[in-house]
Amino acid sequence: MKNKSKSSGAPGVAQERAVVRGTRPEGSRDEQDAAARVRDMFSRIAPRYDFLNHFLSASFDKRWRARTARRFAGILSRADARVLDLCCGTGDLAFAFAKKTARLTGPTEGRFFGADFSLPMLQLASQKNTARRASVMFFAADALALPFEDGSFDLAATAFGFRNLANYERGLREMHRVLRSGGQLGILEFCEPRSGVLAALFRYYFTRILPRIGGVISGSGEAYSYLPGSVQKFPHPETLKNWIEAAGFKNASYERWTFGAVALHRATR
Repeated sequence: MKNKSKSSGAPGVAQERAVVRGTRPEGSRDEQDAAARVRDMFSRIAPRYDFLNHFLSASFDKRWRARTARRFAGILSRADARVLDLCCGTGDLAFAFAKKTARLTGPTEGRFFGADFSLPMLQLASQKNTARRASVMFFAADALALPFEDGSFDLAATAFGFRNLANYERGLREMHRVLRSGGQLGILEFCEPRSGVLAALFRYYFTRILPRIGGVISGSGEAYSYLPGSVQKFPHPETLKNWIEAAGFKNASYERWTFGAVALHRATR
């Protein structure tokens, strides 16, 4: 299921969440502390991160990333396009982009980059890069202060990482800064499902079952309690669309998949 956004005003829930400007794990004192807690949390669960992503989503996460790559096929088919996977974790979005590009244009060396501030995640990404004989270049970097020059990329995208930024507006401005004129923004993120029986079942699984299984397997109950809580606090897709436009992007839109459980936002610099 998917549904394009409309140009009408944001719904009431968007107005209620408009004050949410960045993630705040329980106990966070400020933005710096929130970022440190997120980095430490994801560093601890890195060894089981890929397994849990695939297991807890019934491998839907692979389909969502593959579909995202298809949405950006126009850019990926350009032989000169440079692509950034922001908050890349273990690199799965970058690998999905590279795989799609290889089918469209052939060799991808020097075109794909991944950035994350969790070193254990990046170590796993590098191992996968070698095993797959891919050509993604990974960097340790803060998404709110990227070490890239203005206009470095044709596509800047993130999958399930934007929600974890300590300051969403700064993150959007950084993505705007590193994109070339005409470059594309992509944000794939969880959101609360719509109403209905299936949505209710998904919500029950996401808030009651997933945290328990994830906590047991990963050894970090905190991380998998943080996940549903952060999704509940994250802005409504229409609110995020408005923030994207306020950051200077144009042609912002979004579509929701899998009973509204995830949304892909796209925009042009």
